[in-house]
Amino acid sequence: MHIPSIHNQQSTIHDPKFHMQPSRRPQRLAFQIQREISMMLSRGLKNHDIGFVTVTGVRMSADLKHARVFVSPMGSEDEKKETLEALRGAAGRVRHELGSRIRTRYLPEIDFVIDTSQEYGDHIDRLLDEIRRQQEEE
Repeated sequence: MHIPSIHNQQSTIHDPKFHMQPSRRPQRLAFQIQREISMMLSRGLKNHDIGFVTVTGVRMSADLKHARVFVSPMGSEDEKKETLEALRGAAGRVRHELGSRIRTRYLPEIDFVIDTSQEYGDHIDRLLDEIRRQQEEE
């Protein structure tokens, strides 16, 4: 086992055991953005085209300059599309409001995306139920 000497500090810098942990800043910022946008939506953005919507997650780019905000709107397919378009139209106002609520050097660009994970999970559950029924019939 190699133990770096006190006198040779360079050996600890290049030793892979001493690498830095990845930053938790993107996760913390994503959580803050999710919480703040959720509060904005629950209190209303003064846009009647935005229906009932839940913010399900936020994914940050590595440079923290872009935030993909995953939303799950309620309603028919047409209502979901209208809500998504209204959210995208309000992205500038949302970003401006985030600027007054979150202190960060760069405020990320906001992109709203429909979260399909719930629908996908429901689809998988239906497929599994169908497989179980077929196995019981045999």
